[in-house]
Amino acid sequence: MKPQNKFQAAVVEASKKLPSITGEQIQWGYQNCIEHTGQRTAKGKITCTECNHIFTGEEGEHTCPNCKTKLKVRTTNKRIFKGCEYLCFITTCRGYQVIRYLMIKCTAKVGSYPEYTHAEVMQRWIAPDGRYCTFAKLRQTMGTMYYDSWIFSTPLELRSEVDAYNRLFPYYYYPKQQLIPELKRTGIKKRHFNQRPFDVYRALLKDNQMETLLKSGQTHLFKAFLSDTSRKLDNYWASIRICIRNGYQIKDATLWFDYIDYLRMFGKDLHNAKYVCPADLHKEHDRYMQKKAKADAQLALEKQLEKEADYREAKARFFGVMFSNGRISVRVLESVQEIIAEGIAMKHCVSSYHSKEDSLILSACIDGKRIETIEISLSQLKIVQCRGKCNKYTKYHNQIIQLVENNISLIGERMAA
Repeated sequence: MKPQNKFQAAVVEASKKLPSITGEQIQWGYQNCIEHTGQRTAKGKITCTECNHIFTGEEGEHTCPNCKTKLKVRTTNKRIFKGCEYLCFITTCRGYQVIRYLMIKCTAKVGSYPEYTHAEVMQRWIAPDGRYCTFAKLRQTMGTMYYDSWIFSTPLELRSEVDAYNRLFPYYYYPKQQLIPELKRTGIKKRHFNQRPFDVYRALLKDNQMETLLKSGQTHLFKAFLSDTSRKLDNYWASIRICIRNGYQIKDATLWFDYIDYLRMFGKDLHNAKYVCPADLHKEHDRYMQKKAKADAQLALEKQLEKEADYREAKARFFGVMFSNGRISVRVLESVQEIIAEGIAMKHCVSSYHSKEDSLILSACIDGKRIETIEISLSQLKIVQCRGKCNKYTKYHNQIIQLVENNISLIGERMAA
């Protein structure tokens, strides 16, 4: 599309000076981004799909003795293996921070040399003041919501913003990275805190409070505000400054947020280190949570019917979503009453979350017994928190996280319907 304003026009002009991705960079992607397979027969004969060298061994991780490629060895009769990954380049051009996305595909066939293809599918250009625009190829949009449905024959040019661009979350990053001076001074370096670089860089460039969090070592808060955009930093900034001044490191951001909300509810001084820097956060949080539960129990029951209608209108499209790995089952809580019951049974503060517009609450159970409660951000389709009884993690925590992440597309499908 044509530039719509002076900023976009300046970026389009600057993009003409952006060098092409080099052969060396592409080759690095071929070697490091694609999982290389070793096909193993039942008799133990392994064929390297990269160079076709044959050797013997067991399943697992191996290095090909011929080409030194790291292989994932699997016993299978399958002879064709396909892989597709994104490689992200962090660079600069004419004073802009540029994030480039290269899609790499590989088709490897036993007995033949692998065929690699690649295409640069998107660029995010970020100005020092946080403004941005996107260059991308066109996408197949009819009948699909997937972010990787690119039309490779189309040019990489300025495009209108769509949600699919924000869903692209690369796992691989080219090691040589460049940052504009405005980002270098924040001390971010190559850290992304398991967040999209695009979100991290814009947050630092737009908000000096986020820069302060990073420089003061409050990385848990920094990550929390990136993950949950519904929380307003200004609502907690006075208390955060007290923590920074007293050298108090917040290790559990979501628990501390809830605790500060309780203090505000009960009229406590949020500028007092006695309250905002508790020696035992879990203990103080639970004490105020119980205090609030007693005060709200009757009121919650009285207003339940009124809230049920609002909740059903807002979240009915997700009702019926459930999934399991055979042992652990997870389902969406379908009423305010269920959410309140979940909070009471698990002794945490999810009871009040039914009114959060961006949240969807799910319950993980084993044989009908509650194990952990999951909160998902609908705007980002990410897990905000997952906690068991008394806000503690259970031995099933990692399994529950993996199960939800593997099935979170079911929620995305309901949103797109």
